[in-house]
Amino acid sequence: MANVLVLQPGFPYEVPFYVRGLARQGARVLGVGDQPVGALPEIAREALTAYLQVPNLWHLPTLLEALAKWEVPVELDRVECLWEPAMELSAELRHAFGLPGLGREQTRWFRDKHRMREVLEQAGVRNPRFGKARTRSEVTQVAEQVGFPLIVKPIAGAGSADTYRVDSMKELIRLLPALTRVEEVVLEEFVVGREFTFDTISAGGKILYWNILRYTPTMLQSRSDPRISPQNMILRDLDAPQYRAAYELGQRVLAALRYHTGFAHMEWFLKDDGEVVFCEIAARPPGGMTGELMNYACDFDVYEAWAEAVLRGRISQPLERKYNVGMIFKRARGQGRIRGIEGLNELHRRFGQHVVRHEFQPIGAPRRDWKKTLLSDGFVILRHPDLAAATAMSEFVAERVHLYAG
Repeated sequence: MANVLVLQPGFPYEVPFYVRGLARQGARVLGVGDQPVGALPEIAREALTAYLQVPNLWHLPTLLEALAKWEVPVELDRVECLWEPAMELSAELRHAFGLPGLGREQTRWFRDKHRMREVLEQAGVRNPRFGKARTRSEVTQVAEQVGFPLIVKPIAGAGSADTYRVDSMKELIRLLPALTRVEEVVLEEFVVGREFTFDTISAGGKILYWNILRYTPTMLQSRSDPRISPQNMILRDLDAPQYRAAYELGQRVLAALRYHTGFAHMEWFLKDDGEVVFCEIAARPPGGMTGELMNYACDFDVYEAWAEAVLRGRISQPLERKYNVGMIFKRARGQGRIRGIEGLNELHRRFGQHVVRHEFQPIGAPRRDWKKTLLSDGFVILRHPDLAAATAMSEFVAERVHLYAG
């Protein structure tokens, strides 16, 4: 029986499902985090063999001392982390215990976007032009080298938070005060095209499962306008040339970063001329409830598939892609508390059999800050084997289903 230590097993939203996947695959799952055990989601509590709460999860010497004194003596086989901010800490624990998995230098490649670009450029991967900067003068100097339009993002960020498109030097100078909370930034060529993900579960350097999700519009555009209803669509048919090219690109990226076992989440662009361009990659599962969408696409359990790959180097479940699966995020119009929902009855009347589920902020609940959460004020999940039909339904939700606040 494998002994697996999971950092922060109750957060973010999807992590408890991965914890359960490990338990279902027969692992002895030990959790450590700064939350009290009572605050863990029930799924995580039931799956854990034991849990250790520490007052300061981020101070390595204190954490190692707490683990050494834990009344649950065990020889660890793996340390797993599915949360971006704790990746370096996980690497330090693997080093301290001599365990397999991402080491300290490899983890830096994933967390430091500038270093990631350097490694992939050396491997011949098509990267946007890029540079890093700390000071005001460095920002403007790198911008001149990269050229406009460009993207400014934190060097160790996650998702599209604190990420900006800049079209001119004048606009960049106006943006500088907003960058003061970020210690170091990367400036990158702005690539125009459709944005997709390439998500993989690998074991021993072999991709066992892969998934492509289409963003409509791009993540940056979605983060820039509160009127937009972001649409994420997992694609069923991946035989088109652009998706095979994305697969080959993903293989090269994983090989260059020496990422052999686990979940990886890559983003890439398809330009109008057909060129496939790498965007970035994280050594973790995708967020935004994408794991749940994968389950609906294949009628399987992706969390347990990941666990089996990590523990046994295989996936036994059938991996048949059956559906295109769309998730549409809704942002309430107006400010204050939710006071009404429009279009939901028509959605069910027209497409009810294809609506998997939906969840909205209840009437009277405060509207969420759309800049801080992709889930916003609610979502609709739907699926259909035909991509055109799934896209039409997704666009209906984006354009005809509305929440109002006031």
